Amino acid sequence: MPDKKSQNYLRGAAILAAAVAVVKVIGAVFKIALGNIIGDEGFAHFTVSYNIYSLLLTLSTAGLPIAVSKMVSEAEALGRNRQMKRILSVSSLFFCLLGLAGASVMLLFPRELAAGFNDIEAEKSIFALGPSVFFVCLMSAYRGYTQGLSDMRLTSMSQIIEVVGKAGVGLVLARALLKDGLPSASAGAITGVSAGSAAACVYSAFYVWRMERGRIRPSARFDKADGSVSVFKRLVSIAVPVAFGTSVLSVINLIDTKLIMSLLRSKVGCSYMEAKVLFGVFGKVQTLFNIPSSFVLPLAISVIPAISASSARRREGEAAEAVRSSIKLTTLLGLPAGVGLSVLAEPIMNVLYQGSAREGAGLLSIFGISSYFGCLALITNAILQAYGFERLPVFTVASGGLCKIAADILLVGNPDVGIYGAAAGTLICYAVISLMNLFFLRRLSPGLPAYGEMFLKPAVCSAVMGAAAFFSYPLFFGLTESLLGEGRGWTRSALALFAAIAVAVVVYAAALVMTKTLDRDEVFSLPGGPKLAEMLKMR
Repeated sequence: MPDKKSQNYLRGAAILAAAVAVVKVIGAVFKIALGNIIGDEGFAHFTVSYNIYSLLLTLSTAGLPIAVSKMVSEAEALGRNRQMKRILSVSSLFFCLLGLAGASVMLLFPRELAAGFNDIEAEKSIFALGPSVFFVCLMSAYRGYTQGLSDMRLTSMSQIIEVVGKAGVGLVLARALLKDGLPSASAGAITGVSAGSAAACVYSAFYVWRMERGRIRPSARFDKADGSVSVFKRLVSIAVPVAFGTSVLSVINLIDTKLIMSLLRSKVGCSYMEAKVLFGVFGKVQTLFNIPSSFVLPLAISVIPAISASSARRREGEAAEAVRSSIKLTTLLGLPAGVGLSVLAEPIMNVLYQGSAREGAGLLSIFGISSYFGCLALITNAILQAYGFERLPVFTVASGGLCKIAADILLVGNPDVGIYGAAAGTLICYAVISLMNLFFLRRLSPGLPAYGEMFLKPAVCSAVMGAAAFFSYPLFFGLTESLLGEGRGWTRSALALFAAIAVAVVVYAAALVMTKTLDRDEVFSLPGGPKLAEMLKMR
């Protein structure tokens, strides 16, 4: 009989994906509104401080939620309830101490951190983000614990609380402090991040306390928990390689930040202000680049306990099926999103960031394709970690990161390429990570079908969809001129963009059905799948 976890991990992913949709809509509204309030220069301060925060957060938490999820999943599969409780207590204390350390760095040394990344005006923003490191660290322990139990409700709800607090508090403070200058306005926006994470952490603690109080623990004579030191050692042995791999990419992103700003000034000949504006546009486009991978992240979170539980019970066929379906669904979600960002780059930038620097459209056209490889890197890293090969992603991520740095030096420093070289470096980085991960998966998981089965049909459907979007946008833009006249450029662009996206969605759905890219079992495994299969007349 199939393990419940491997049977239902797609449902857990769907719950998280629904929350991500809400989070991303609110988050996009926040960043787009913020970008229009503080402009390209102010957004550069925001991006620099957020990159530093991301590194400290990665050093503090990366790998640990995955380790907690994996350990809890294995303990539950073997009926070790006391072991699960011991994992929760040890991980909560450890995460708390890490959070305090990370927060202290940002609160005590904001000026030094800002100066180190060529943007001394980001000092206030860095200080305002400090408390968030502590709250997110502690919350990560609770999220990892419930994810190991295949309960995605805590993660979903806490993400929504987090982003609502960030947007509500951040935008109000950014506008209120704008009169004091862009550095203060950026710090106000960043304060919203800390406020949102604090509220989400309180909710998470209450959720886990209530869940544990109501849990029915069957008596088990041999259900003896391992010692705290033993649990801690296992936690670290899983988490350190994962954290190191993730930290490598965060370090690379910080080096990237410093290199871009430095090369634009020293090699391309930009002034300090021009370099800040270009980097601010780069940061805006990165926000859009991260959207597709955000919808794949729930799948990565859900597949880890599914594979871990199947492996603990020695059900390798179920684990291989989870790998196959997760990679295929990643392609079905990530590839059309990336193609859409690329072919509609110019109208997207004109609508979302009106008046922003003209380089944004060119950057987004490259970042669009990069975003798919980012999705693929995310899911394949998670699969390797779930199988217990935590060290392999360290190697592949480091390889991709080194390629990114090399591309920066060669391309960004070329005046004919400039800031576009940074986007090309991102594409090269994630392509290298993804392809290396797929190579190792093929060697380590022989039960997988040929990669052509997972990639060919989705690629064809995405190409057809991209062509439909590319050719329909100018058609709709011309139609709006006859309806609204030659003026109202932004309104016309927005209407034409939404119409082109709608056409692309319909064409993509039709292509999936016509090419039979999704089979009946895959559709049935989704929430509402039986009804959807009936609508599509799948037998």
